Amino acid sequence: MRDIISNTAVASVIAPAAYDADNTPAAIDLKGFDSAMLAIHVGAGGISFNGTNKVEFKLSHSDDDATYEPVTDADVQGVAGVTSGIVLALKAAHPDPSVTRVGYVGNRRFIKLLADFSGTHGTATPLAATVIKGHARERPVA
Repeated sequence: MRDIISNTAVASVIAPAAYDADNTPAAIDLKGFDSAMLAIHVGAGGISFNGTNKVEFKLSHSDDDATYEPVTDADVQGVAGVTSGIVLALKAAHPDPSVTRVGYVGNRRFIKLLADFSGTHGTATPLAATVIKGHARERPVA
């Protein structure tokens, strides 16, 4: 069998919970890894999303963990039309749970993912996000 556990690391980006307001994004350090993929988990929408009442997942990156800039299409895989770092936007009914994969191919050391809530969210929506760091430079990954 191929050994994936010694070559990857997993970190929580957005802790699993029901959210009705922005999360506080934590910096994810990619030092020691040459690839990363975000898995954004969204449960059934707590509200009927629309252009006003929405959630936008905004990915940003940084060299120094101080100054963050939004990613662009050139920095990600699996999604297209990235504007202002938005890699996923919930702007229509979302009755079924989903997982969206976003590959980060930028060359910055740190990334952050913000679930940016706009409008009124009277009922929370279950969310979670993880990052899978791959191609470890030192193995096995502890």
